[in-house]
Parts: sequence; structure tokens; C-alpha cells
Amino acid sequence: MKHPLVSVIIPTFNRAWSLGRAIDSVLAQDYRPLELIVVDDGSTDETSRLLAPLAAKGRLRLLGQPNRGVSAARNAGLAAAQGSLLAFLDSDDEWLPGKLEAQVEFLEHHPEQGLVQTQERWYRGGRRVNPGRRHRKLAGDIFIPSLSLCLISPSAVMLRRELLDEAGLFDEDLPAAEDYDLWLRILARHPAGLIDRELVIRHGGRPDQLSARPALDRWRILALEKILRADLSPERRRAAEAELARRQAIYDAGLQKRSRPNT
Repeated sequence: MKHPLVSVIIPTFNRAWSLGRAIDSVLAQDYRPLELIVVDDGSTDETSRLLAPLAAKGRLRLLGQPNRGVSAARNAGLAAAQGSLLAFLDSDDEWLPGKLEAQVEFLEHHPEQGLVQTQERWYRGGRRVNPGRRHRKLAGDIFIPSLSLCLISPSAVMLRRELLDEAGLFDEDLPAAEDYDLWLRILARHPAGLIDRELVIRHGGRPDQLSARPALDRWRILALEKILRADLSPERRRAAEAELARRQAIYDAGLQKRSRPNT
């Protein structure tokens, strides 16, 4: 397990303004061996001009594809990845020093754990904000708490490749909540490890982010319907059914509100 290859996958679409910062935060990590794979999901801005020199110098592996969405981009990176440990970074986020080293060390000392994440430092609109208590990352069996709130962040997690061999990849039919869907499939069988330190900077508060989409509940409903087709314990099944009913009621109420004529 000592010094395994870590494959880092950054999917990106029209984020040349933040992509360089994300890449720099990966290349500045002390941990080696490391491979960085950037998947350009059909960007039309300055992304290609930013990436081409870095790829030519061997600083990263560049994959390009027509715009197919973040799930397809991450899956393309996973197909090309050679590492036994996998990490993701959204192109508008960044890592703090020591993130990869801390996670590799954790997994080395906890062979029973399949994934580990870290706490995050949040910024919205360029200003630091404090995550609410319910957003703090948890350790252990977090399947039921994760039904109502996605408690794993792609930018903060590292996992063993075997977990994806077992659970499958990101669902390319989901335009949003694709991470919520995958984490539920994994957490149904595996506990989550946690390094209780802020080693990720998460930038939010912009309308272009998938989490800002108004129909997010629709995709989470589909993810819940999927997980209910899995082999769940009675307790987990009851919790998933209750969350599905709650989200369906919220979604239906929103549809009714939007369909009312203006008076």
C-alpha cells in the first residue's frame, strides 16, 4: 500500500478562469506518485489554450470530448486512470497542502476503509462562510444521514478503485445529483472515513453550478428510486422510502406552484 499511484481527475467545462488554480493546487501537493488527468468536456472558452502547454510539458494528461456532462467527463477520466487510489477535484475548487498525503496515510493505516474525505473551507461570492453544522462531514455508517443531504463532496474524497468496480460509475443519464447517486450506492455497503481537517477550499454561490439547478430534487428522486432497487436492510429501506416521499412531496408542491396562473 505504501506510495501507491494516485489518479486525480478534474472534469471541466468553460472554467478557464478557475481551472489554473485547481491544477496548481494538485501539482503543489507533496505526495508522489501522482497522475493528473484533466477532461475537457467540450469547452469553448480559453480552456484549450491553458491546458495545451501543460500537457505538452507532461504536467498533466489531457482528454477531450464533445460536451456530454460532468458524469461522462469523470467516467472518461476513470477509464484512463491507472492508479489504485482515485481522487476528484471540481475545476472551480482547490486543495490545500497535504490533502493527498493525509488521505493516502489514512487508507494505509485503515485497510478496512474504502474511502476517506476531509472537511472543507467554504467560500461564496469570494467571501469565506461557515458551513452549517448539518453540512459538516461525518465518519462511519452515514448512509441514512446522506439520504437527506449529500454528505460526500467529490473534491474532498479519495477512494479505492475496487469501490467503483463494485458500485459502478457515475450515472451519465443524470445531469445533476450524479454524485449523490454514486455515494448512496457506495455508502449502502461501506462506511466513510474522515480526516477532520479543512484540506479543501470549496467555491460556491454561482448560478453555473449543478447544485444551483432548480430541478435538483427531480434528479435526487431518481437516485432514491434507484437505491430502493438495491439490496438494503429493512432500516435503510424505510429511511430511503421516507426520504423519497418527502422529496416527492416537495417537488410536486413546486410544480403546482409554478403551474398556477398569475393573478
